[in-house]
Amino acid sequence: MSQIKNSTSLYERDILLWSEETAAKLKARDFDHLDLENLIEEVVALGISQKKELISRLIVLLEHLLKRLYVNLPDEYNGWERTIRTQRAELEVLLDAVPSLRTRWETSFDKAWRIALKNASKEYTQINFPLEWMYDRSPEEMLDRDFWLEP
Repeated sequence: MSQIKNSTSLYERDILLWSEETAAKLKARDFDHLDLENLIEEVVALGISQKKELISRLIVLLEHLLKRLYVNLPDEYNGWERTIRTQRAELEVLLDAVPSLRTRWETSFDKAWRIALKNASKEYTQINFPLEWMYDRSPEEMLDRDFWLEP
């Protein structure tokens, strides 16, 4: 049993301990003892997770904007608007923490739009949602503007 445990890396056994030890080695500039393979993998994964979070939050935001704009169920408006506010706040925090995500906004928006439209269309088959987002899609507008209040 101990032979198996010794053959697995600290990264595989306890990623939290591995990350703490890696941080300590980096702070001490002990570059010779870094687990570079897994460190590189984690840095890449961190970037991927930030991009995925942007798309995921945009999907939820767009789905609820589509519902609020095109589905005539007034009893649901409050819940949809609450979700819209939550996603907007989370997107604002994310963009403040990771400003370079703004350079990926357009691409992320396009991907999120396709998924949100597909999801909303499956949920509300009787509604003819627009095939394109009809409003300003800039981060500033998407995070602030209550599109349903417009004439």
